[in-house]
Amino acid sequence: MKSYLIYLIRHGAIDETLKGRYIGITDVHLSEKGRLALTEISESFGYPYAEKVYSSPLSRCVETCSVIYPKQEVKTVGALGECSFGDWEGKSAADLAGEPSFAAWLQNSDRFPPPNGETGRAFAGRICKGFERIVNEVITDNIHSCAVVTHGGVIMTLLSVYGIPQAESHQWRMDNGYGFAVRVIPSLWSRDRVAEVFDTVPFAPKVADTKKNEEDMTFFE
Repeated sequence: MKSYLIYLIRHGAIDETLKGRYIGITDVHLSEKGRLALTEISESFGYPYAEKVYSSPLSRCVETCSVIYPKQEVKTVGALGECSFGDWEGKSAADLAGEPSFAAWLQNSDRFPPPNGETGRAFAGRICKGFERIVNEVITDNIHSCAVVTHGGVIMTLLSVYGIPQAESHQWRMDNGYGFAVRVIPSLWSRDRVAEVFDTVPFAPKVADTKKNEEDMTFFE
C-alpha cells in the first residue's frame, strides 16, 4: 500500500523561551545554544532524508532548516507560524499574573484570546488548513518523504487532530530539535483525515539525559 512520510520537527531553542516569555509570532533567532544543540543532534544521529522541506516562515524555523537540512531548498508556509499572543508577546506568566484576561485565557483559550491575539480555535483552524495543503501536495506530486520544521504548539495541535494513535495535545510534547515521523496512506487520509505516528525523529535513541531538558520545554514556542 502506497504511503508518504512526513517528519514534523520542532525548531531549535531560543533565548526568550528559556527566560519564560510567551513567544508566538515574534520573530526571534535561534540562540547559540540552540544552534549548537541542533548540530550535535545532526552529527550524532542524523535527520531523516527528505525530498522536500517545508517551514514556518519565522526565523527560528528557517534557521533550523539551514542547520539540519543545509543542502535543501526550503518552502515557507505562512499558515505554520506559531500562535499569536497579541499584547502578551514577550511577557511572562509572572508579568500577567492578576490580569482577568490572562486567567480567562488559561481556563479556555478557544473562547478567550490574548488581547489582539489569536484564539486557540482560530490557531488550530489556520494550521490545520496549512497542513492539509501540504499533505495534498505531497500526494499529488508524489513526494515520498518531506520534513516540516515548525513550532512545538503547532506540532502538538496537529497530532492531536490527525494523529493515530489518538492522544491529547500535551501528550505530543517534544524537545527542541526533535519531533515525530508520520505516515500518510492516501486512502485513509481521503476517508478519515488521519495519519499514523510511527516513530520519533531522529530515529536513533535520544540524548540520555532528557530530564535535564524538561524545564526548557514549553507548550508554545
